[in-house]
Amino acid sequence: LAAGLVAHVGVVQDGQPYVLPVAYAPWRGGVVFHGSTASRLFKLLAAGAPTCVTITLLDGLLAARSAFESSMEYRCAMLMGTCERLAGADQDEALRAITDHLLPDRWMHIRPPSPQEHKATMVLHLRIDTWSLKVGEGFAEDSAADLDDYAGTWAGRVPLRTVPGVPEADLHARGLPVPQYVSEWGH
Repeated sequence: LAAGLVAHVGVVQDGQPYVLPVAYAPWRGGVVFHGSTASRLFKLLAAGAPTCVTITLLDGLLAARSAFESSMEYRCAMLMGTCERLAGADQDEALRAITDHLLPDRWMHIRPPSPQEHKATMVLHLRIDTWSLKVGEGFAEDSAADLDDYAGTWAGRVPLRTVPGVPEADLHARGLPVPQYVSEWGH
């Protein structure tokens, strides 16, 4: 949970499933995420609708000698339960957790949310009832026939990773030095 940045939150309304990507953070034995108070999905979750929150990290592509055996190397957590809407000090603490999870130490350098922003933002805490972890790793497993018939075909692993790039200042921050917590993030 600590390694990911994006979770996919699913809920069913009137037989129709909906899934939404959200920024999240591990928090108090579960995860927290936020969205608009006007969001249909968030209203359903706050009312106690069961949910599944999925976090997947793609670590590589596995190339086999056939499309059937080609795959991915990944880590995935599926977290199931119901959400609780946070308010007051818990809402502030959770917003800080999300902010600092995405960009460590950012919260102490930005202004706090305004009363209007608090009113427009719903923060939910998923207490995990059940969970499932799945890890795909190693190399693809070619059949004996493919190893014989396609011995000249390259197969292996192509590692993938998400790394921060060079920080770019917006129009209003041009000329300001990049803060150390930003320039050192991910290094």
